[in-house]
Amino acid sequence: MPRSGAEARRRLQQAALELYQERGFDQTTTAEIAARAGVNERTYFRHFPDKREVLFDGEADLRAALTRAVAEAPEGLQPLDVLLGAFRKVRRILEDNRPFAEPRLRIIAATPALRERDLAKAASLIDALAEALRQRGVAPRLAGLAAQTGWATFHQAAQAWIEDPALSLDAHLLQAFDDLHTLAAAALSTPARPEN
Repeated sequence: MPRSGAEARRRLQQAALELYQERGFDQTTTAEIAARAGVNERTYFRHFPDKREVLFDGEADLRAALTRAVAEAPEGLQPLDVLLGAFRKVRRILEDNRPFAEPRLRIIAATPALRERDLAKAASLIDALAEALRQRGVAPRLAGLAAQTGWATFHQAAQAWIEDPALSLDAHLLQAFDDLHTLAAAALSTPARPEN
């Protein structure tokens, strides 16, 4: 039986991950997760409000770390460079959590209710990043666009890192943002197509 709250939380997450992989998300109950973790269901609900949230633990910490990194970025950087720096600073959170991240992504991809929650969490993070950029003086329209684009680029880099662990997450981040700059430069150099 886990003695500390942190240990119980970790065991609940591991139990949920195992059961979701074995049985599927929809076929698993919170009582089964609690039993596998060696706690009662009441303890489960002290840590997580529902059976989806167990897979999204740490999102608040990630948001706080990202917005702090945006606020602390050196002056004079362009918004996407600020975001790249912030993502590079928080990559340790993901790297330390890789054994959980890989199966978690597969479970989310296979479960509509979890994809919906994942999109809601991403929207919340994008809003937080946009606000952090606005606090730095970035125009609201540009802050929103940069936050959405930056998050999509970060997400692509993280997915590439899961699929290709031979390269570090940092290398995937740098490559993804380089690709983004290449796309933007190509778009600016190509004449606009006439409207039909």
